Amino acid sequence: MIVREVRDDDFGRIAEIYRPYVSDTPISFEYEAPSPEELKARQESFRPFPYLVLEDDGRVEGYCYAHQFAVRRAYIRSAEVTIYIDKEFHGRGGGRLLYTELERRIGNMGYVHNLYALVVHPGFGSIEFHEAMGYRIIGIMNGCGEKFGKLWDVAYMEKII
Repeated sequence: MIVREVRDDDFGRIAEIYRPYVSDTPISFEYEAPSPEELKARQESFRPFPYLVLEDDGRVEGYCYAHQFAVRRAYIRSAEVTIYIDKEFHGRGGGRLLYTELERRIGNMGYVHNLYALVVHPGFGSIEFHEAMGYRIIGIMNGCGEKFGKLWDVAYMEKII
C-alpha cells in the first residue's frame, strides 16, 4: 500500500468509492452522489490542504483530504478532515496509513493546530476509528441531519496536532 497525492485520473475511482456512502448510508449527508468532475472541482477549492489517495496494487482503495474548518480568517489554525475507504478494503490498515500521512502533511504546513472530523453518530465504525487515531468527541449535534426519513446526530471530534 502506498499513499500519494491525488491525480486528475483518480476521480472516477474516488466517485466509485464514495457513491455507496451516499446512496446506502447516512455516513454522508449528500442525497445525490457527485460526479468525478464535481469531486475534482471540490478538490481544487480545498487547496493548499492535502488530498491523498491510498493505492494498493495500482488501484485506488481509499482517499482522504482536509480543508479549512470554516471560512472566517480566525479559523486559519483549524482544518476539517475526511476519509473514505472502499468497503471491500476495510480492516487492512489503509485508513490509519492515510490519516497518518494526512496529519503529517498538515503538521508540516506549520500553522494548523486543531483537526476536526464530523461523524454521524452512531458512527458505523467511524467513531471508533477516529478515537483510535487520537480524536475525541467534543460535542454531539442532535438530530442535525435528515436522511432516509430519519434524523441523525453528528459527533464533533477533535485532535490537537
